Amino acid sequence: MKTMINIKVNKKAAEKLRGGYPLIERDAVQNPKALKEEGTILRLLDDKKNYIGTGYYGVQNKGVGWIISQEPEEYIDTAFFAKKIEAAAQKRKELMADPDTTAFRFFNGEGDGLGGLIIDYYDGFYVIHWYSEGIYSFQKEILAAMRDTLSFKGIYEKKRFDQKGQYIEDDDFVEGERGDFPMLVKENGVNFAVDLNDGAMTGVFLDQREVRKAIRERYSRNAEMLNMFSYTGAFSVCAALGGALKTTSVDVANRSKPKTIQQFEANGLDPSAHEMIVEDVFHYFKYAARKERTFDLVVVDPPSFAKTKKRTFSAAKDYTKLLKETIDLTKNGGVIVASTNSSAVSVKSFKQFIKTACKEKGVGYDILEHYSLPEDFRTLEAFPEGNYLKVFFVKIMK
Repeated sequence: MKTMINIKVNKKAAEKLRGGYPLIERDAVQNPKALKEEGTILRLLDDKKNYIGTGYYGVQNKGVGWIISQEPEEYIDTAFFAKKIEAAAQKRKELMADPDTTAFRFFNGEGDGLGGLIIDYYDGFYVIHWYSEGIYSFQKEILAAMRDTLSFKGIYEKKRFDQKGQYIEDDDFVEGERGDFPMLVKENGVNFAVDLNDGAMTGVFLDQREVRKAIRERYSRNAEMLNMFSYTGAFSVCAALGGALKTTSVDVANRSKPKTIQQFEANGLDPSAHEMIVEDVFHYFKYAARKERTFDLVVVDPPSFAKTKKRTFSAAKDYTKLLKETIDLTKNGGVIVASTNSSAVSVKSFKQFIKTACKEKGVGYDILEHYSLPEDFRTLEAFPEGNYLKVFFVKIMK
């Protein structure tokens, strides 16, 4: 049985939490010495000892835990988690029944009522992401709840809570049957090869589903496409399937090239008709500018924070400069797909980055479309930082 303790929060935090904000921020807690063991159940009280909600202690980013119920809960047990998982399954019934999309976000942390826990679905397999030791301490109950409410081939997990909040390298298989990897999943009819037991990533970022569809359906025909920070080339594959003349994928990771070849082949496309370059993206910008290479469609989807030997990139500080370099490689009338997954960058700031970059380069621009997270990535209005994805399709007029 888990310990339950009373935690007092300051007036400002109490108001936020009552309004539906789920994260228990570090500086909100007035008796921090009471927080000893992660996984402890927290009864949150305001300065007048009025009940606010029930949460758990789990250190993650700026917080020390999450509110997981606004009702006084006696037990946080298998039945409690089963209710949450069942509700998540109900909300994704349509996706579950769609034969053209067999990979998606099944449970999205605080958006589904359990901050710190994410579960992705890959054609009968589930991958659980644990974001703190606190939520991981409920592993037994959560797995039992999944067994009670879902049918599955197998379950894998990613433990993302070492000292620096990074992934802990391990055999990620948990139970059921082991998958035969790489396995193929579908997204809007496109095949992606994934490996659920090969490090922190699986081979495709599920949050970009709608963006990939737009690229394939509306922006690729007869285009020369450049995909920067290309990872396993998912955007490139969608462009090629949409009729792009040629795609160029650039990523600094050595494994990006064989993985990209694998994604092309999974869709019956000839990888040799496309270019895959393993290089620091920032070097490639300079190389392409020297060669006067330009493209009809450029996808720029950097990590929020990246470090190479010679440069550190932060989306909040450096995205405008990145866009200016991208404009140099974009043809007149070409489209830049500018994307960031940084929760530190608001939609307003991101639009300002685009405006500033175009102004400083002396070009006109038109925002054609804007995307945030797809509906399976459920978010809370009271927690805007949870809706981290911002993608703009920007037409450049030179």
